[in-house]
Amino acid sequence: MKELPIVDPVVEQKPKKPDWLRVRLPIGEGYKSVRNLVDSHKLHTICESGNCPNMGECWGAGTATFMILGNICTRSCGFCAVATGRPTELDWDEPQRVAEAIFLMKVKHAVITSVDRDELKDGGSTIWYNTIKAVRNLSPGTTLETLIPDFKGEKENIQRVIDAAPEVVSHNIETVERMTRQVRIQAKYWRSMEVLRILKEGGMRTKSGIMMGLGESFDEVVQTMKDLRNSDVDVITLGQYLQPTRKHLPVVRFVHPDEFKELERIGYELGFDYVESGPLVRSSYHSEKHVFPGIGRKEWEAKQLQQLA
Repeated sequence: MKELPIVDPVVEQKPKKPDWLRVRLPIGEGYKSVRNLVDSHKLHTICESGNCPNMGECWGAGTATFMILGNICTRSCGFCAVATGRPTELDWDEPQRVAEAIFLMKVKHAVITSVDRDELKDGGSTIWYNTIKAVRNLSPGTTLETLIPDFKGEKENIQRVIDAAPEVVSHNIETVERMTRQVRIQAKYWRSMEVLRILKEGGMRTKSGIMMGLGESFDEVVQTMKDLRNSDVDVITLGQYLQPTRKHLPVVRFVHPDEFKELERIGYELGFDYVESGPLVRSSYHSEKHVFPGIGRKEWEAKQLQQLA
């Protein structure tokens, strides 16, 4: 009998990480100082929990994005490195500890985010309110960006954040409508758009972000940008998705920097006030620039004039 040839198993070809995604390792005195403050105050940061590629740069500059309401999330998004499970009890002293850390760091701009706490009636919005107010009391000159969950779209909980009046309120759409169920399993695309609309109607400067490279098309990204503008969002960030572990969604492709530049151009043409677009961009990256209206557009227009000169 003729022997059949041995066929090698098909090996899934993963895209190779390009050179433009190289980042600095976290080193230096600035990094050590932030590291010590985070540890001594028993705080959580999305920089660590989310495996952010910019942690070395940001911590080295003395800034960090604090994560409140614990480090266990009730949701199981396919892209996120934060642990999923049943959260521990609330820590009502956490707002004061966060405020003290921000005061000691002497930062001019601070970013605060949180896990989802869907098991709580208020979604954690009371802790959110207390944290913003505590920071205001200790550091009245510090501007604040708050990257909030959707609070299941419940207006009363969203209103607590509005009442605390941070300079910027961010809520990330993360991906295009078609991929929302796969990427943000318990979230809803249009509910997030409604949250952003409620925030804007409450007088907030609003911000949202999109991850690239999960399998979305260019046209779908542009449509999502249009939907965000229809919710009157001021600031948008676009960055490359990086798979945190093998258990998370794989990277389908690495988006070239030129494509990010094209999306930046489209963003300004659509009317966004600030467009942060690039492979290593994350929601809180350079967020101190996103506070004041007009800065982003003026910088972009100046670059266009330089290129024409």
